[in-house]
Amino acid sequence: MFVCSSVLIFVANPQITYLMKNLTLQRIAAIDVFRALTMFLMLFVNDIPGLRNIPHWLLHAEYNEDMLGFSDTIFPAFLFCMGMSISFAVQGRIKKGDSLLQVGMHIFWRTVALIVMGLFTVNYGSLDPVATGMTVNVYCILMVIGFFLVWAVYPKVEDKKKKYLFIGMKAIGVALLVFLFLIYEGRDGVPFGPKWWGILGLIGWTYVICAVIYLFTRESLVRNAVVWVIFIVLMLLNHAKIISLSFIPSDFTLHIFGFSGVLTSLLMQKYADTKKPWKFISILCALGVVMLIGALISHPHWIISKIQATPTWFFYCMAAFFPLFGFFYWLTDVKQKQNWFDIIKPAGTATLTCYVLPYIWYSVMSMLHIGYPDILNSGIPGLLRSMVFSLLIVWITGLLVKGKIKLKI
Repeated sequence: MFVCSSVLIFVANPQITYLMKNLTLQRIAAIDVFRALTMFLMLFVNDIPGLRNIPHWLLHAEYNEDMLGFSDTIFPAFLFCMGMSISFAVQGRIKKGDSLLQVGMHIFWRTVALIVMGLFTVNYGSLDPVATGMTVNVYCILMVIGFFLVWAVYPKVEDKKKKYLFIGMKAIGVALLVFLFLIYEGRDGVPFGPKWWGILGLIGWTYVICAVIYLFTRESLVRNAVVWVIFIVLMLLNHAKIISLSFIPSDFTLHIFGFSGVLTSLLMQKYADTKKPWKFISILCALGVVMLIGALISHPHWIISKIQATPTWFFYCMAAFFPLFGFFYWLTDVKQKQNWFDIIKPAGTATLTCYVLPYIWYSVMSMLHIGYPDILNSGIPGLLRSMVFSLLIVWITGLLVKGKIKLKI
């Protein structure tokens, strides 16, 4: 099963580079490919629920079902890829001259953006149209427009009129989101709030924890490895009910996926060499074997469950992620075979844009009462429909990027 692909993200898509052993600055194609595949597959697995007569293993496992569904692997892979981007982004800002305070404020505002967007995407589906005075579809479309107004990439201009125009557009976006928050009325009187944090919100919490820790551990592979091991121990103790980590806003296991990415990026900076790639790849494969052993040991104690975020789920996912990323590194950075992923490249370079577009797609279809022919709602035709849908969203994202329309936080 192709269990590993990854956001989102780095959702903000920083320029990811690192210093190779020959001291030349290189872009890491493997991270772009990993991120693009994950975003594409996230679109796919988000579209297949409701299809009939499709393999059960493609879907999410139920709460108490001991199974690693394909859909259960996409989000953690997203977090893993996001974690790989943290060290490069922080190092890049510090090398440009940013102080730790400036980097810290950047982390803070990026986290706020992710949590705000996450909360909106969680709450809009529970909207009471009568009490709010607005349909769910209209609310959703205005929500995404607000996202673009606030967090779009605006061009740098010297003309004061254009500067004020862009500032005004951001202000309108903020006002629009505040308006949507204030008028919101949920079904049965449930207010706007963190019913759960949403995918983007969970990414935000994982990002801030991993990024803040990295500000202290920095490029030290030893310190980051120690933190990673401590995180795993805390996860095990928490699920064994020896300690409680309930005070953390999101499940602690998610943060370990992110920090696994941080550790991988540092291993890459220390050991990756396109002329002698096998040391780095062998380390990743060895980590994959260790994770597999951890999965086999923990499975008698905890089921494989994404919903419960069990250690077994974490270990099995990472047993795939580590060696699979090594494979991508060998394929794209060593063998230089990168053209094959051009068709989904926008999903790796404009990930956040790609993620929010389906909200508009589904809302417009619902408003216009457009549905698919019944044959496309079942079996292989249905899966092909979801695959084409995912490619179409990526293609639209590419068009928007060419038109200088892109979300970035």
